[in-house]
Amino acid sequence: MDRQSQERRRPRRRKLADSSRKLAVLAAPDERLFRQYVISQASGGVHCAVSRPEGGGCGKLRGLVARELDPRRLETFRVVATLGKISVAARALFLSQPAVTAQVRQLEEQCGAPLFERTPRGMTLNERGRALFAHAQRLRQILDEASAAVSAGSESAPRELLLAASTTVASYVLPALLVGFARARPGLSMRLDVGNTEEVLERVKAGHAPLGLVEGHARAAGIRLRPFLADELLPTVGQGQTPLRVRKLSDLDDVPIVWREPGSGTRAVTERALRKAGSSRRWRRGDLQLASTEAIKTAVALGAGLGFLSRVSMRKELASGALRSVAIPGLRIPRAFSWVLPAGEVSGVAGEFFRFAAAESHQLS
Repeated sequence: MDRQSQERRRPRRRKLADSSRKLAVLAAPDERLFRQYVISQASGGVHCAVSRPEGGGCGKLRGLVARELDPRRLETFRVVATLGKISVAARALFLSQPAVTAQVRQLEEQCGAPLFERTPRGMTLNERGRALFAHAQRLRQILDEASAAVSAGSESAPRELLLAASTTVASYVLPALLVGFARARPGLSMRLDVGNTEEVLERVKAGHAPLGLVEGHARAAGIRLRPFLADELLPTVGQGQTPLRVRKLSDLDDVPIVWREPGSGTRAVTERALRKAGSSRRWRRGDLQLASTEAIKTAVALGAGLGFLSRVSMRKELASGALRSVAIPGLRIPRAFSWVLPAGEVSGVAGEFFRFAAAESHQLS
């Protein structure tokens, strides 16, 4: 074999100018496939140098030998693999669906083969994709650990509380808790990402938020839900103009309803309660769909229809008489605000806030 052929058979390794540019050297989890997996900074990307296993073959990740992988594409790949759908991953990443699709296809081109099985129901990893996913997960963990280590090594390093919450919780439950938590922690920064219940579940599941808080009976694989605070949705009408006459369940068929948008926990709980009570009333032409509790309160107060509103969200309006709750025999809509927790333990400043909120919850009821 000539020298040029021998050079082609060797895994490429990028030489680092100095130790400060070195990101990580990882021992491979499967010694049958790899002897060495080196990640180093290279032209804005990640360079993978994978040694061939004993026996010659490249194994499951043959396409990754001596290729530079963009860490942003690896993260997009990881989130798509975790959530199973491009559309869901795009919302979790705050990217457009075409952008996510392009990043996945570019990564597959780099790897020389598809990483997913694509079906009308979503995307699942194939054998090659599962092999890469393990390393993408590992890289995400190492970057998180590196960030935590740097922060822990400096007493002056800023700390940030990152939360994801659905709109009702973010507007009427969390503000008092955040103010109380911050008072005892000077210098703490806070960021609250607000979306509907499905979006919050996606963010926590994808690892983009360590802790979430939602309303409704949410379910999702890979996360845990823990009840936090009891609430109730009340059929509500305005006091002005011509009051709506709603005295029994069948009257809902004769009045317009102001709904939350699809994907909202409030919408899901309301529709489930109506079915259970025996009502077939659903959204229909002429009904409004609004994406916030405040918008619904305003529309209801103006006489646009009946709304199903959180008791927590309209304490002031009920006290002032701007809104009036309606008792409908056979219809009651209790619900709970629930924590959205990752599969593992909640640690760091998010864990501190979780324990603080549990101790203060009695003051919110």
